[in-house]
Amino acid sequence: MVVPTGSVVAVLVVIRFRVPSTDHGFVDDAQRALEILMARPGCLGGDLGRNVDDPTLWAMVTRWVDVGSYRRSLSAYDVKLHAVPLLSRAIDEPTAFETTDGELNRPGARDLG
Repeated sequence: MVVPTGSVVAVLVVIRFRVPSTDHGFVDDAQRALEILMARPGCLGGDLGRNVDDPTLWAMVTRWVDVGSYRRSLSAYDVKLHAVPLLSRAIDEPTAFETTDGELNRPGARDLG
């Protein structure tokens, strides 16, 4: 993905899913959720991918200018309606990662943008 000039990716959100081979609607649902998330302010883009060794393992990766933009996107009506039901099927693990453009995991409060 190409980041627009002047934009800095500060947060990567990696959401993984375990999808049975019988779940034929997952890809359509995931693509719709990804489109909705990418339309939110602060989202710089995203991708949906399938693991090359385990075809039941999928990942949705989005890039955000800051963690606040990502978190605010989750409260938007269209995200709650179309993306949250899919996201509730995700593997239960941490999803938001700071990028290496600065000091990582520093103690204290973060600027939520």
